[in-house]
Amino acid sequence: MSRVIHTGGGYMTNGKFRAKISAIVIGKNVGDKLLGCLSSLQWVDDLVYVDTGSEDASLEIAKNNGAAVFTYKKGGYSDWRNKGLKVARGEWILYVDTDEIVPPQLRGEILHSIQRNDGCCAFAIPRKNIIFGKEMKHCGLWPDYVKRLFLKSKLKKWQGEIHEEPVYEGKMNHLENPLMHYKHDNLSEMLEKTNKWSEIEARLMYEASHPKMNEIRFTTAIMREFWLRIIRQTSFLDGREGVIYGLYQVFSRFLSYAKLWEMQLKTK
Repeated sequence: MSRVIHTGGGYMTNGKFRAKISAIVIGKNVGDKLLGCLSSLQWVDDLVYVDTGSEDASLEIAKNNGAAVFTYKKGGYSDWRNKGLKVARGEWILYVDTDEIVPPQLRGEILHSIQRNDGCCAFAIPRKNIIFGKEMKHCGLWPDYVKRLFLKSKLKKWQGEIHEEPVYEGKMNHLENPLMHYKHDNLSEMLEKTNKWSEIEARLMYEASHPKMNEIRFTTAIMREFWLRIIRQTSFLDGREGVIYGLYQVFSRFLSYAKLWEMQLKTK
């Protein structure tokens, strides 16, 4: 049996120092998924839940599963990730979304990687994406690396309103064992999220002075996305689910440009 000694800044396990790890989870009205996520993080030393305005049982679930709860409604994902970074107490920071689970194999690799002390201050983690109950391997969904594990002293901030990116110093490495990402359960959930994100994407394009949308730009944008998702990324190799998801991504791109067109009409 391994002998664990608490040291305040981390742990001594069988005579080896393990730096304290904080896991940061961000959510809103995610009670149905939050329990699974937090259950897979019970091994970390500091569990932080940043709630962005839940009206369901999310806050209670987080507290009952050992998380320090912080409510922060301002801004977007970069602001929420930065809030978690500010309150986290660990030497290492692991970000996990509410629809993700950390399997035992990934947990072991994370602990081994930060113990090894090879000079890396950041790690990208692959994700297995489960959509419509099926693991997807095409349409750009594997290995789907995400930058999620950082030495806190080297992570400066997150920036970007959509598809936020970390600003950090030092070298990044890639882990081998994946996060499990239960991305979408059904089309209704997908439509709800796409309606929200397409609005943001359209506004960012508008603020960047995107050229006026016309018939040619609509057509070429849709054709490029179709070529990318269906042909180049071979979404059809994931079967019916892959075809549906690939075509949905084409629709999502069209929706962003259609909303951009609406914004441009209002400024004529």
